[in-house]
Amino acid sequence: MKIYFAPLEGITGYVFRNAFHKAFEDEKNKIDKYFSPFISPGVNQPLTPKELRDIHPDNNKGITLVPQILANNPDDFLLATKYIKELGYAEVNLNLGCPSGTVVAKRKGSGLLAEPELLERMLDKIYSTTDLRVSVKTRIGKDSPDEFPELMEIFNKFPIYELIVHPRIRSDFYKNTPNMEMFKLAYDKSNTTLSYNGDVVDRDGFMKIVQAFPKLDSIMIGRGFLHNPMLAHDILEEKKPDMKKIKEFHDLLIDGYTEVMSGEKPVLFKMKELWFYLINLFEGAEKYGKKIRKAEKLYLYIDIANELFKK
Repeated sequence: MKIYFAPLEGITGYVFRNAFHKAFEDEKNKIDKYFSPFISPGVNQPLTPKELRDIHPDNNKGITLVPQILANNPDDFLLATKYIKELGYAEVNLNLGCPSGTVVAKRKGSGLLAEPELLERMLDKIYSTTDLRVSVKTRIGKDSPDEFPELMEIFNKFPIYELIVHPRIRSDFYKNTPNMEMFKLAYDKSNTTLSYNGDVVDRDGFMKIVQAFPKLDSIMIGRGFLHNPMLAHDILEEKKPDMKKIKEFHDLLIDGYTEVMSGEKPVLFKMKELWFYLINLFEGAEKYGKKIRKAEKLYLYIDIANELFKK
């Protein structure tokens, strides 16, 4: 069973990926694919300088990265793939899952799922034009799971390289229970390689998916890796978190962000964002979480984090 790292906008950029790769990956513990936070191409700018830096091969050495594109216009999508191909990529991913209100209002991400005719026309042009492998990451509908059977019929019309299904609708965001009935529909009906995404945060959750869907090709994990960066070690070798390795990852992140960001405040913001998830790994650490949130200087934050790791 392959393991994929889902993109989390604003968090899992190339600095994060490099730190994660260096701290945790070895021959026994490999992430088969990382997916980039989405690229949102426009007519005159297929990739922003920030997006280009994030996916540039020089910033992702040793990492198998799949650039993810957010679009509702096939021409915008195809123009972005032209530049991505020139960077040496052979695969891209279409985002049909983002639930953000601003994204959905533009009929992008999971908003496009409510426009099946537009979606079908877009997929038709993409797959009849590009020679790149195009995978799709989707939710099961915008407003209702009842939308998913029709969506599956559309997906099955095209040579989708891989279909990654997050069995929630847009209004669920990341709450409520994944709809496993609809995922089983995808498992039974999909004519392409299928991947599961949603609420896998520990080894038990991973194994339940494996046992329920034994022919599944891969499982994509996102927030689970933020709650426990050593989740792959637990899944693959039943190893529990090693605080020395997690501190190494933490320190690599600080060094990486300090190198590419201007000033301490952006670095501090990024590290606080990480602790929103990571604090759950530390039992009885609520007071440290509060201190981290209140820290206004990077050196103060580092002192608090070091004290927490020692304890």
